[in-house]
Amino acid sequence: MELCGRTKVYGIIGNPIEHTLSPVIHNTLAQDMGIEMVYVPFHVEEGQIEAAVKGAYGLHVYGMNVTVPYKRDVLSCLVDIDIHAKQIGAVNTLARTEGGYIGYNTDFSGLWCAMKSDGIVVENEEIILLGAGGVGRMVAFMCAIHKAAKVYLLNRNIEKAQQVATEVNKIVGTECITAMPLLEYEKLVQEGNRKYLVIQCTSIGMSPDTERAVIEDEAFYRCVKTGYDLIYTPWETKFMRLVRANGGMAYNGLKMLLYQGIDAFEIWNGCKVPQESVNKVYEKLQKQLRN
Repeated sequence: MELCGRTKVYGIIGNPIEHTLSPVIHNTLAQDMGIEMVYVPFHVEEGQIEAAVKGAYGLHVYGMNVTVPYKRDVLSCLVDIDIHAKQIGAVNTLARTEGGYIGYNTDFSGLWCAMKSDGIVVENEEIILLGAGGVGRMVAFMCAIHKAAKVYLLNRNIEKAQQVATEVNKIVGTECITAMPLLEYEKLVQEGNRKYLVIQCTSIGMSPDTERAVIEDEAFYRCVKTGYDLIYTPWETKFMRLVRANGGMAYNGLKMLLYQGIDAFEIWNGCKVPQESVNKVYEKLQKQLRN
């Protein structure tokens, strides 16, 4: 696409940012759908998030994604926040409006779309979440909103898990989320033939430290019917290998990345991305990762 004065600029801010695959998503969609826009990564140094957001607005950047470590820090820089993003307490998508940016959380909707596309059911399921950080909180919220029967939130720091469980239960009006110390996974394993959907929400096992998993006990994985790792590098994590070795289905986080990007693109452009374009982007992402 030839750039000119009419080309709308979008981007992603984070630190580090060199690894991002988001430009593949948005520039492919723009070209495929004939939208005159370009999407670029912006490295934002620590302490500069407010200056970056104000500068982007001043330069007429139409929208941005936000990645680590700024998904919470950016909240104070916005003129409005979507209700789900406000409840989750994190934003990953900014859309330009009068006087500033509105914040959205398309990680939430992206994970839901990704799991649906893989035929994974949340409603009435018993679910184990590994990790109670920002991602774990978002996933706990998604599970509660979509009526999981029970969510066991396992974390090394039990106080943090309890805080997340209490806050999400209160916001959604449910009591489905229970906090547990990580090592108490053994209690769940001992409860007979129960099978769980397990969602891995930590960075453990991510490249380059690929030979670790949050839990490495084979007995745990015999109770996993489906494992969903939100990491997508490497293509197959140790968590996924352990799930498959014990008879479960395992998925990585690439589709979540894909669909959160699709949702952001639709917010920015007021359009519906056709499935053919979704498939084309997913193929490009897979090819880039495997290379």
